[in-house]
Amino acid sequence: MEFAERVRHLEPEGAYYMLGRAQALEAQGRDIIHLELGQPDFPTFDNITRAGIAAIEAGHTRYTVPAGILPLREAIAADAGRRRGIEIRPSQVLVGPGTKPLMFFPTLALVHPGDEVLYPDPGFPTYAAMVGVAGGVPVPVPLREENDFAFDLDAFDRLVSPRTRMVILNSPSNPTGGVLSWPVLEHIAVAAQKYDFWVLSDEIYARLAFDGIPVPSIAALPGMLERTIICDGFSKTYAMTGWRLGFGIMPEALAERVNLLLTHSIGCTAAFTQYAGIEALTGPQEPVDVVVAEYQRRRNVLVAGLNAIPGIRCQMPRGAFYTFPNITALGRSADWLADYLLDEAGVAVLPGTAFGAYGEGYLRLCYANSLENIQRALVRIADALARLR
Repeated sequence: MEFAERVRHLEPEGAYYMLGRAQALEAQGRDIIHLELGQPDFPTFDNITRAGIAAIEAGHTRYTVPAGILPLREAIAADAGRRRGIEIRPSQVLVGPGTKPLMFFPTLALVHPGDEVLYPDPGFPTYAAMVGVAGGVPVPVPLREENDFAFDLDAFDRLVSPRTRMVILNSPSNPTGGVLSWPVLEHIAVAAQKYDFWVLSDEIYARLAFDGIPVPSIAALPGMLERTIICDGFSKTYAMTGWRLGFGIMPEALAERVNLLLTHSIGCTAAFTQYAGIEALTGPQEPVDVVVAEYQRRRNVLVAGLNAIPGIRCQMPRGAFYTFPNITALGRSADWLADYLLDEAGVAVLPGTAFGAYGEGYLRLCYANSLENIQRALVRIADALARLR
């Protein structure tokens, strides 16, 4: 079958591929510990669930405007602006079924064929995919372990140019858990002014930060709000992955154009999920704090356990819910080792190469799983690697 050029480069997302493999083994009776999928293991908070049910019972099951209902956009503008120290108007906010459309559609709206887009590698696979669909040229910027998995600014300075149309940031990062500091963001902001490019800032994990560290947004720097698209959502913070609710914040002129893409693609986001989103933002926030504290406890156990296994070293991630251990000393490729741990240890993890070429030599383990399962996984991984040696 002949496919259009714009989709020929697309490949499956690694997490879903590994999930499928793990589920196939479970169907054969194997006990698999899932550390591959970036999904909270907590249920959606009760007050949010009740708000969604109440919205359905009240008849909020019909079309809404494509941009999202005004009360939700007002709540997003107030909450997002307060947390980032900037003023956001509801007219700058667009709501979508998940955060991906609010990354994909601004890219389609801004990137011309042949434009270059810099993005983090290792990084979320959708970044390169959406740039390719837009006809742009994906340009990976390495994230270095020795730099706490921040942008390699020397490489960034070599790669950025007048051909750069957009730079994609993700902090805290999937898959590394790294957080971009103010000096790194300031460096990128100076380049944005010099080369007149846009910044797409994926901040979906912004509330999941540990040890009290701040997670700054580049949009808060002088002159950056008018050239930044903030992408965020409810899936990770509020355990709402299946509700499909995300949002983007951008200048009004861009929002008007992206709203047309929403109109002609998804039409609108389910109404009752939007009412649940209002409750998520305006209701009690203590459940978020409880969940973040539990993630931090799990992180500490997983990192300590990985560092106790010969051949593995693991940096302490500062956000999100992933560890990204270095496995180069084991002398095996990341893909081979991920397959080996699934088949021989019954532990599903992802190879770093699922997030780009610079992910070779690493694995991604998600600690959005119970402490008991994490401890069981560590025993299995240690035993399986001991058999290799």
